[in-house]
Amino acid sequence: MHLLMAPARAEGPPAARVFTWDLVFYLGCFAFALGTALASEFYGYRIWGTFAVAGYGLAAAHSGWLLWTARRGKQAHGKFGLRWIGIATVILVAMCAPLIMLVIRRLTGVDWLITPWSWAAQPEVWVIERSADLLLQHGTPYVDLSALGRAPEVNDYTPYGPVMTIFGLPRALFGGSPVLDALTDARWMFAIAAVACAYGAWRLMNRPRVPVFAAQIAIACPLTALTWAVAGPDLAIAGLLVLACALAASGRAGWTGFVLALVISAKLIAAPAAAVLVVFVYYRARAANPGVATARFLTTLVSTTVVLHLPVYLADPVAFTEHVIRFPLGMGLVRSPAASPLPGHLIAQTGPAGTVISLLLVGIAAVAMLIWLARRPPATGSAALTRIAVGLGALILLTPATRYGYLVYPLVLLGAALTFRCAETALRPPRSGQGRATSS
Repeated sequence: MHLLMAPARAEGPPAARVFTWDLVFYLGCFAFALGTALASEFYGYRIWGTFAVAGYGLAAAHSGWLLWTARRGKQAHGKFGLRWIGIATVILVAMCAPLIMLVIRRLTGVDWLITPWSWAAQPEVWVIERSADLLLQHGTPYVDLSALGRAPEVNDYTPYGPVMTIFGLPRALFGGSPVLDALTDARWMFAIAAVACAYGAWRLMNRPRVPVFAAQIAIACPLTALTWAVAGPDLAIAGLLVLACALAASGRAGWTGFVLALVISAKLIAAPAAAVLVVFVYYRARAANPGVATARFLTTLVSTTVVLHLPVYLADPVAFTEHVIRFPLGMGLVRSPAASPLPGHLIAQTGPAGTVISLLLVGIAAVAMLIWLARRPPATGSAALTRIAVGLGALILLTPATRYGYLVYPLVLLGAALTFRCAETALRPPRSGQGRATSS
């Protein structure tokens, strides 16, 4: 607990332990970045790794200097003694710098080629931008696979809900020249959405102190930094989830349902969060009128989701079903390439029985989550975020077709939960013994 809640400038005996953690964390990130730079098949990953090696290396050097200073019994003075220096270094060198380079590199034209060693953006970026073009031209963001005149391949699919198309609209509307293409790259839209949602949640929670440890696991960890530079949609969705929890924690049930509807209408993987938030909304309003709050949440969630999905479904029901439902479930004309060696996928690889076992484990995890919610309903925003993080983490680890990059969801949510806890601690009334007058 001392480590989790350690201040930005550690003092006293715990300082060495805190700085040791920082050093180990950044060295681990450095090793991940180095391996990515040297061994990844993706061009964007290698470019990120090259920049990240420098970013994490500088952060580790700073933490090492703080540790050396603390063990000598001294304290680093000035802003250079802040632990946030490491976070800032990672943001600038391992996130923003590679993103800028990759956006510029993308102008050379490498999209849609089956050459991962040349991609300056991961396929989800150009697929989402294409979906915006399709929406403007045909009223649906989904490719009609029957009209291709050839066998479909994986990049013909847009395995997202209609809301994800919004992030591609700036390029579809304003792109066309090198400068405008660079400025409307969908990754900027994902980044802006993630930052705006995080800032909005922080404001809703009364601007709590952000623990450095929370920033490390939510922002500075390699999965977040890599996703920021080469792709980005998962960060935008994670940001919206954090914002939904902040809205629920502040008693805005209707707005919680609206934001969660945006999340579900962008990426179905986040749908399990609805089970946690409906319990949280009800439990939080139990002293007033929980039925009204819950009804407002559910009505807004369902109606908004229907309104967002119905037009594109009616435009082409077959394409909608194939892209949004069948393909992510592994039932489409083309199998999903999501095959990271996580437990569920490894079990499923053993054969048909392994697939059944993997799905059974997903079901057991879902039942366990429901029991947890029933026996220990979340009473705070941090508790709700923790349960969503655990639920999504279990789903990502156990489902047969998955990507390790999806683990950015539980990491971001857990970092947000630690920050929410700081706000909740500040608002918590003192214990009866501490609240007595001392003047007597």
